Amino acid sequence: MILPSKFVTYKESSISKFPIVLSRLAKCDLPVMTLYEGVKTDSKDKKMSIREFLDILDCLYLLGKIELVGEDVHRVS
Repeated sequence: MILPSKFVTYKESSISKFPIVLSRLAKCDLPVMTLYEGVKTDSKDKKMSIREFLDILDCLYLLGKIELVGEDVHRVS
């Protein structure tokens, strides 16, 4: 996970992508790969790796913001 520091700005960090992932899940649950493709198009960082994306999902899960329902990612209200 890329955290902000004096060398990495907030916009370049993984934390800045949390709202993008959560906004994609606002209307409906999505499969992981569909969510990844959507986040890549919404994000200005077109080079986001699958590893960074999975780190973001891990953090959101630990924060209690998302959960996995079957094969879909579900946003917890």
